[in-house]
This record gives sequence, C-alpha cells and structure tokens, in this order.
Amino acid sequence: MPKPKKRGSNHQRGAGGQPRNVQPFSDEDASIETMSHCSGFSDPASFTEDGPEVDEEATQEDLEYKLKGFIDLTLDKSAKTRQAALDSLKSAFSSKILYEFIMERRMTLTDSIERCIKKGKSDEQCAAAGLACLLCVQMGSGIESEEIFKTLGPVLKKIVCDGTASIQARQACATCLGICCFIVTDDITELYCTMECLENIFTKAYQRDRDTNGVSSTHNTVLHISALLAWTLLLTICPMNEVKKKIEMHLHKLPSLLSCDDLNMRIAAGETLALLFELARETDADFFYEDMELLTEKLRALATDGNKHRAKVDKRKQRSVFRDVLRAVEERDFPTEMVKFGPERMYIDCWVKKQTYDTFKEVLGSGMQYHLQSNDFLRNVFELGPPVMLDAATLKTMKISRFERHLCNSAAFKARTKARSKCRDKRADVGEFF
Repeated sequence: MPKPKKRGSNHQRGAGGQPRNVQPFSDEDASIETMSHCSGFSDPASFTEDGPEVDEEATQEDLEYKLKGFIDLTLDKSAKTRQAALDSLKSAFSSKILYEFIMERRMTLTDSIERCIKKGKSDEQCAAAGLACLLCVQMGSGIESEEIFKTLGPVLKKIVCDGTASIQARQACATCLGICCFIVTDDITELYCTMECLENIFTKAYQRDRDTNGVSSTHNTVLHISALLAWTLLLTICPMNEVKKKIEMHLHKLPSLLSCDDLNMRIAAGETLALLFELARETDADFFYEDMELLTEKLRALATDGNKHRAKVDKRKQRSVFRDVLRAVEERDFPTEMVKFGPERMYIDCWVKKQTYDTFKEVLGSGMQYHLQSNDFLRNVFELGPPVMLDAATLKTMKISRFERHLCNSAAFKARTKARSKCRDKRADVGEFF
C-alpha cells in the first residue's frame, strides 16, 4: 500500500517553494477523497479503538488541517466538491467537540453555509442546512450562536417559504430553522416569528387532505411533517400563556392529520397531540377536551390497525407509537425509556423530553452519545450537569477489547440460535417451556 503523501511535498509546490494555485479535489474524485479523509468521523468509537497509543496533539493537528481544507473547499467552483466538503464537515462536527476550532472560523463557516443555501441546488442546500444545525449545536447558546442565527435565519425562512425551491431543501431548512432557534433565541419576538413561519407551512396540511379530484395529495407532506416537528420543538420552550394559545388554536385541528395516507405524518400528528395534552395538563390540572371520546376512538383504531393494504413493518411501527399516544391521552401515562452513554444513564420520562431527544438524535446520528457525554449545551438541555471527568486508568478499566467483544457477541449468537432452534423444532415438548 503506498504511503500517504506528506504536507508541503514537492508535488504541491511550484518553483521557489510557493504553493501552486490548483484545485485540491477534482470533480471526479471529490467524494472519494472526502471519504478517505473522514471515514472515521461518523463513528465516535473509531477514535478510541484498540491499538498502539498515539500522540493526541499530533492527531488533533492533523484533524484540524483536514477540516481547514474542507472549509476552503466549500467555496469551490464545483458543486460536487462543495457538497462533499459540507458532508465531511457534518461528519466531523457530529462526532467530535470542536468548539475552539469553530470559534476561530465561525464567520467563515457562516458565510460558506449562507452562500451554499442561497446559490446551491437541492442536495447542496440540504447539506448546508444540516451543517448549520451542527454549527449551532457545537457553539451552544451564546452570543456567537446568536450572530450565526441572525445571518442564517432570514435565509432559511426565505427558502422555507419559497414555493419554487425543492421540497427537500425546504424540508431541511425548516428543520434547521427550528433547531437553531431552539438553541440560540433569547428574544421572545424572534421565537414567535419563527413559530409563525413554521405554522404557515404545516397548517396547509389541515386543508390539504383532499384535492379537487378527491385524491390525497402527498407532494408537500414531508415538508409539512418537518415544519410540524420543528414547531413542536419550539413550543416546548414557550411561556405558558403562549402554550395555552397554541393549544386552543391547534388541538381541535390536529386530529384531522391522523387520517393522512402518510405513516410519518400520522405518527408526527399523534406524538404532537400527546405532547399538547401533556403541556395542557401541566398548565391546568383540570384540563378538559370536548371531543375526547372521538379522539380516543381514532387513536385506538390506529393502535390496533390491521389493514391488509399496509406493510407489516408500517403497521407494527404505527401500533407501537399509538399505544403510547393513547395511554398519554387517556391515562396521562408515559413509558419511561433509558438512554445509556458511557458510564451515565438518562431517563426520558415525558413527551417534551422525548421530542427534544428525538430531534437532536436525528441531527447528530451516531454522535448523539458522544455529545451527551461532552457537549455542555446538550447536557444543560437534559439537566445532566457538567461533563463527568474520568482519568485514563478508569477509562481503561471500563473499556472492553475487540477480542472480548467478539467473544461476547459469539456466545450471545450461539445461545440465541440454540433457543430459537428449540422453539422451531416440532418434536420439542411444548410443555417444558411453560
């Protein structure tokens, strides 16, 4: 295998040792180079795999050198190269805490994202919007993030409301708008303006159930879903008097979305209803909903749906979600979930917390656990306190080697196979299992 080329080697320089003005990535191999540079970014565990000890300072310098290159490439003439650079930055930002590195380059990154959203096409706009989310997650709720949002907020709103833009770009910008506003906005007026922008999008789904031909329209459904979920996230940080207004405005309209042909819209509407009921009962312990009987009938039908024209996977997912929604609406109950990250545990015990966790998990992907351990902003949102500091010796004792993991997985696989074989064997005595 050929050795990697070193920085500043002769092929990068012209006469006199001056850098040559050449494009680092060609259109043809931009994505390949990007993958080779950032193949480990998507998985935080890849930074801590077993192997010889490495110089952390040198590794950090090498990482920052690559990231600087990707930031430069966001201004490249080739759309393919720009998108590959944006995707690589997204992978790095989701799997590492890079606060100091980003702080020094936040204006450059903001300008690049703004340019890509304004001038790029659908895929590039989606990648840029995703990077904007991660940029605010990295910076947390501070003055610097507010400056980023002041620059990007109007651009995002313009794309969201632009009927000529692609649905995918509008969807990504709606999600980004909600998350960035959630992170940085202390100005209540800006919060309300952002929620109004999102309301103007998803409320069209109330009237859109059937078009003039009586056929269900699904063209804008993904946009309506993203706008609804982003709006719901912002509702969780609204003052109680505003929450009451929104509940009065939307609680009797949202059930109409439960009849939508799109599974994800039905689920989004159901979870939003559960959250609205939870907030309503927090503000008023004696909260009464007039159409409770009709609503519970709808929810119960979705929780026990057996329509043959729907895929089995979709039916299982729908029944699982709506059983929980029905319990929340009827019994004021929430099935507590536990999330493990490192030596810590977090319990999700309400719909507000679930909505917030699901949103950031969608943005951070496999980096969610790493950020829960190390990101001050996320730890503050979920009330986890300051990051737990563990010394190298403690981490080493907690860590399981690759070989041990392999043995555990093999043993579990064999035990599972043996148990299933017994259950499948027609000659087995059924009585012994009860």
